[in-house]
Amino acid sequence: MPPHALKRPVLLVLCACVLVAQSMVAAINLLIPELAASSLHPSHSEILWTVDAYVIAFAGLLVPAGAAGDRYGRKGALLAGLTLFAAGAATSALAPDPAVLIAGRGLSGAGAALITPATLSLLMHLAAPEHRARALASWTLAIGLGGAAGNMGGGLIGQFLSWRALFAAMVPLAALLALAVAVTTPRTERSAHSNLDPLGTLLLTTGLVAVLFGIIEGPTYGWTSAAILGAFTAGGVLAGGFTAHALRSPKPLFDPRVFRSARLRSATLGTATGFFGLFSLFFLNSQYLQGVKGYDAAVTGVAIMPLTIGMALVPRVAARWAGRPRAVVGAGLALIGLGLLGASTVGAATPYGVYACWLLVISAGTGLSMPALTLGVVTSLPPHQAGLGSGLATTARETGAALGVAVTGTVLSAHSGLATGMGPALRTVALLVLAATAVVVAGYGGRTPTRSIASGRKRVLSRSSGA
Repeated sequence: MPPHALKRPVLLVLCACVLVAQSMVAAINLLIPELAASSLHPSHSEILWTVDAYVIAFAGLLVPAGAAGDRYGRKGALLAGLTLFAAGAATSALAPDPAVLIAGRGLSGAGAALITPATLSLLMHLAAPEHRARALASWTLAIGLGGAAGNMGGGLIGQFLSWRALFAAMVPLAALLALAVAVTTPRTERSAHSNLDPLGTLLLTTGLVAVLFGIIEGPTYGWTSAAILGAFTAGGVLAGGFTAHALRSPKPLFDPRVFRSARLRSATLGTATGFFGLFSLFFLNSQYLQGVKGYDAAVTGVAIMPLTIGMALVPRVAARWAGRPRAVVGAGLALIGLGLLGASTVGAATPYGVYACWLLVISAGTGLSMPALTLGVVTSLPPHQAGLGSGLATTARETGAALGVAVTGTVLSAHSGLATGMGPALRTVALLVLAATAVVVAGYGGRTPTRSIASGRKRVLSRSSGA
């Protein structure tokens, strides 16, 4: 398929798929009060797992899911992901008890892990090189809109319908998207060089799940508890095992030596940093607007919508500066940090208009930096591993998001309530974002050891072809 085969209907369908997958990360948060009071009578731990099962399955499976799409077909991976997503949503909608609800959430998360890298990989293969920056800007906008749409949809459903309606609505929506993908989206050439590497996949996936469990459950169990320390230790050991295996394997899932690239390391850190700040805000937004400002669930969901304005408008401008990623990324991440600092000053008496202005600053920073960061990660790998690259980029997003919620919740729990804890929590996150921004900018300014990476890739490919 020629690189100019990306048509507008295809772009819209792929962006819609990733928007829906991302929306289910946030939508459940506004339904927690209704879910807690439902006939399922979930415990506090079961409510947490209802929220977390989707994120853990989503982020933990992204890398092997991206590699599977490269190997067996990106369009097929997308259709399989939509099928799993719908099956999980149906399971959750009909759940007779919390265990089935949690299982359904995990199944939908596994579907989202196939959907997200497949959509980005298809864009990278179908778009001509000169159009990739704009295509990625649209895809990044869909990610941001997914978070906002999840907040709004969850709020509206929590206000007027049963929590089951959220999951029931996803079934026909996923079926409609699958039909649109089947009709509009062309197939791309499969990669004979991409490898699933069962042992490497197992080591990397279980390691990621262990680390994500530690990050997400740290505020609940305590960061020094045996469960959390054990999770981080297991994650570190498994990650080390994956690295050792990949360096020796003739057909690894991916070559860890690609991280010798300062640009790749910085783009990965920058992606995680942006979503670290963004999801810290998502975590506090509903609590602030409902608990402090007194808004109902539906109004709360709508009140986050200023975040979409900068995400929609700024990437069009940023695409003109695609040749200056260091400046674009640095400015965008700095705006996110400064916007969070501004948001940390709001209180009960703050007019909503002032709060919305800080949302616009954060939105502009996200729209400015995220397309360039995504392009930095994906283009650091060879074209035949575009799905794997997009999996790495999205793993960085989801890990950063989980860490943002965890850090915010930890700081918040050290104070007597939201009114006194929101400011310190957002200031902590903002300062961490600004500090990480300095590291990211420094990495973008350094030289990328392309020769050593290229030689490492050639060695791996030569071993693969000779096996």
